[in-house]
Amino acid sequence: MIPLRLLLFSKLPNGAVRSIYSNFGIQNPNLTTTIITHVPPPSSASMGTKVSAMVIDGKSVAEDIQDKLTVEISRMKNKFGVVPGLAVILVGDRKDSASYVHNKKEACESVGINSYEVCLPQDCREEELLMHISSFNDDPSVHGILVQLPLPSHMNERNILNAVCIEKDVDGLHPLNIGRLAMSGREPLFLPCTPKGCIELLHRYNVDIKGKNAVVIGRSNIVGMPAALLLQREDASVSVVHSRTKNPEEITKQADIIISAAGKPNMVRGSWIKPGAVLIDVGINPVEDSTDPRGYRMVGDICYEEACKIASAITPVPGGVGPMTIAMLLLNTVTSAKRIHNCN
Repeated sequence: MIPLRLLLFSKLPNGAVRSIYSNFGIQNPNLTTTIITHVPPPSSASMGTKVSAMVIDGKSVAEDIQDKLTVEISRMKNKFGVVPGLAVILVGDRKDSASYVHNKKEACESVGINSYEVCLPQDCREEELLMHISSFNDDPSVHGILVQLPLPSHMNERNILNAVCIEKDVDGLHPLNIGRLAMSGREPLFLPCTPKGCIELLHRYNVDIKGKNAVVIGRSNIVGMPAALLLQREDASVSVVHSRTKNPEEITKQADIIISAAGKPNMVRGSWIKPGAVLIDVGINPVEDSTDPRGYRMVGDICYEEACKIASAITPVPGGVGPMTIAMLLLNTVTSAKRIHNCN
């Protein structure tokens, strides 16, 4: 058995080698495990910044998950004749939503999942969308249904999400799945993809969650609220900071783990961060940048240039949580197909 302490080293951008053993509260140094220790080069925005935090490489973890899914899907096809299928419904012409749908379609193709796509106009009737959901609910070749959010203002999001068959709710947003997540002793069929990806990153990097102080910034149904519930399931003590919270900086600075999903660029400054904290940045926000050919660049909710000097580990933007969201969607779809067809 190789002691874990021999594995826990990472090479920093300046060429130094640093043990990450002490950063994550590892209780059993003799436990053999696999730790991802690759640290990608710093972005142009952080060049010249003295980095002390380890970069949590979501892209690398997502690729590892997708490689394993490719093998599993091939096995399901050969042994059971089952190919997982994911249906994605897009309403309107938002460029960000269209980009997300395109990325999901490409990811499905890369692992062998059949992809079904419906694109509806911005002004389509709610009844038309519900009709497509009903059709996919009844289609045995479809094992997961995702309605791309946000929806146009004239549609009732609650009615739409309720219409998705719970056994195919691979986005994990059906109220029964969320309700089970919130209740002790109940297990949801699916976990929401982005929060699930956040927790998976913490697990992959051996971050000790039990008994830690965790702060979730944002309380949306898609990320903030389920992320807080998942951290509670991991026995963390959880606080939720939102737009009505008084003294958010003081609360956040007590956190050993921060998951930020506020959607406000660089909102979390270095002064908000406890030395050695682990930071999961869900935010992906465009900011003007004349040096970028696009005229803008993407940044997170957390000010990376300041945070990387204080935290013990941090997700980059892009390349952190984003790839994990898609990987968790694919994983949920495969899980659904295996459950429906009893593919063990």
